[in-house]
Amino acid sequence: MSEGALLDVLREGLWMALTMAAPVLGVALVVGLAIGLFQALTSVQEMTLTFVPKLAAIVAVFWFSMSYSGGLLVNFFNTEILTRIAGQ
Repeated sequence: MSEGALLDVLREGLWMALTMAAPVLGVALVVGLAIGLFQALTSVQEMTLTFVPKLAAIVAVFWFSMSYSGGLLVNFFNTEILTRIAGQ
């Protein structure tokens, strides 16, 4: 495998990882901002108030996006990895 082909596979893998992580990270950002705003407005400084809702939102989004992420991984493995293994 040439260096260019290896860099192409790595670039596609990084892009796929970013695509898979974006929904979870986006929800964590939005929920964190909402909770931070709520804490600033009410002056409630409870540590579990930030942790538990953010964790619940992350788990929910991860659960709903598992089929999409799994499909991306299978497609990447079949189109990029297996074709390059079979071609060599």
